Amino acid sequence: MIYRDFQGMKLSALGFGAMRLPVVDGDDSRIDEEAALRMVDTAMQSGINYYDTAWGYHGEHSELVMGKALARYPRDSFYVATKFPGYDPSNWGKVEEIFEAQLRKLGVEYFDFYLFHNVCEMNIDAYLDDARYGIYSYLMEQKRNGRIRHLGFSCHGNMPVLTRFLEAYGKDMEFCQLQLNYLDWTFQRGKDKVHLLEKWNLPVWVMEPLRGGKLARLQPEYEKELKALRPEEEIPAWAFRFLQSIPSVTMILSGMSNQEQLEKNLVTFSEDKKLTEGEMSTLLTIAGRMLSVGTVPCTACHYCVSHCPQGLDIPHLLSLYNEHAYTGGGFIAPMALGALPEDKRPQACLQCRSCEQVCPQQIKISEVLADFSARL
Repeated sequence: MIYRDFQGMKLSALGFGAMRLPVVDGDDSRIDEEAALRMVDTAMQSGINYYDTAWGYHGEHSELVMGKALARYPRDSFYVATKFPGYDPSNWGKVEEIFEAQLRKLGVEYFDFYLFHNVCEMNIDAYLDDARYGIYSYLMEQKRNGRIRHLGFSCHGNMPVLTRFLEAYGKDMEFCQLQLNYLDWTFQRGKDKVHLLEKWNLPVWVMEPLRGGKLARLQPEYEKELKALRPEEEIPAWAFRFLQSIPSVTMILSGMSNQEQLEKNLVTFSEDKKLTEGEMSTLLTIAGRMLSVGTVPCTACHYCVSHCPQGLDIPHLLSLYNEHAYTGGGFIAPMALGALPEDKRPQACLQCRSCEQVCPQQIKISEVLADFSARL
């Protein structure tokens, strides 16, 4: 196992993510405890010392199972992380109640790492409204009391959201967890987000390194190109090697669903094999080709915006369309759209085509927004 330095600690570069534990009969809320505990045993024996869970994972059962699994080991032999579920508005006023319940569920007296969960367009105002909800004040108090050793946040929001959160609380954050992989390096402006965090001297924790499994297998022509560069390297390992090559990445979380996935990842993380400049260029070129299928080539020039009688932020809507179309659904686009007024969503398009008359890319914007509405 390779390790990364963090404030005097040695953290395993591979973290055990508990969002996709083995389940019974395909039911996400019914964790196969025997299989999960066996996986934790293998992880511990192989040097993984970071375990990441959250309130909402597996229908609120993940913390309970991880608590059982980790209780069998000395408290100083692992680091456990969980999160305040601010993605759900019904939780905003319950920070103390939820925090205390999480301690009980995990069977610990303190959290090594604790996060504001999923800072995004939908909840940024609530997270920053400390006078009303007190989330920040309460978590800072728990940190002073030693019940949170290290405080950070995860973010699925866009750059303005990330910037707002950092300007408000960045001085008190110790790390940031991002969805990051070689697709999202450009697709979700991962590169820009990493560079912003570097300016704040915040190390990066990575979630979705395989983008929900999309990067575990590639089209044959892409796999052939990568095999020509590293014949011995498994295709999923390329995603991890990409992340190992980013200096500010400290922790790479993987939500492993079975023993086989765990064991393959352990092989990958037995050595640090960063990408060469040529390998990085090839991988990012492949990513660009992958992303060109089923998405629209908006360059965010904003010519369209001044010609829209509805005042729609068309480039933003098209970026969300690309995310939703490429992913085949998911929560990111609906979550971001939910933060917009109804008259600024795709459904508000009048189909007047004024925007299309000035689009340098000749995108059929009205058709794309109609398709977006239908998908939603």
